[in-house]
Amino acid sequence: MAVKLGNDWDEILGDEFKKPYYSELREFLKTEYGTYTVYPPMEDIFNSLKATPYSAVKAVILGQDPYHNPGQAHGMCFSVKRGVQPPPSLLNIYKEINAEYPDGKCDCSDGYLEDWARQGVLLLNTVLTVRAHTPMSHRGRGWETFTDAVIKRLNEREKPVIFLLWGSPARAKTSLITNPRHFILQAAHPSPLSATGFFNCGHFKRANRIITEYELGEEIDWPRCSRSEQSKK
Repeated sequence: MAVKLGNDWDEILGDEFKKPYYSELREFLKTEYGTYTVYPPMEDIFNSLKATPYSAVKAVILGQDPYHNPGQAHGMCFSVKRGVQPPPSLLNIYKEINAEYPDGKCDCSDGYLEDWARQGVLLLNTVLTVRAHTPMSHRGRGWETFTDAVIKRLNEREKPVIFLLWGSPARAKTSLITNPRHFILQAAHPSPLSATGFFNCGHFKRANRIITEYELGEEIDWPRCSRSEQSKK
């Protein structure tokens, strides 16, 4: 059965879903989901691509693999489901945003980042699934080939893309970003183990300056980390 993303990614990635490596990955996932608890739920695997069409991408934040504890992962890197306490790395991201935008103030109790995705931030993990309580358990099974293809397609775009690469695994993807039109912002990972190298990176304001200078659309409202259910009514 073909994967349907519901936007222009369908055409751009259509051939990818037909390749042998993806067929092998699909069979692996059938076994994993049928045997173990796997995150995110199967219907949420491609949420990042569904929420942010290819043509709408302004910035890419690249994560590793999904959160592996219950109720957290929903297919967007660093984001957790609504009502779930933000993990330490996300809290450090909020601290940096609040330092750059002291008048904005993120709601640090809410870790649901879909609003960023709707504004053009592709929240992409390099591995899109994980076995419960077993980080990186789906590494090397084919997801990296797929997400590298996503990055390569974005690299082909004429319209500039801003890549925010935090930590060594994300920075390793710079070799895929060869188009001089694009922008690469690098820093340490926001994990508490390395956050001293992440704080004061200035990436959020720098990204918005690029968006304005190159007329890429509206600036990203980073402090509006999520839109509450109440505000949608």
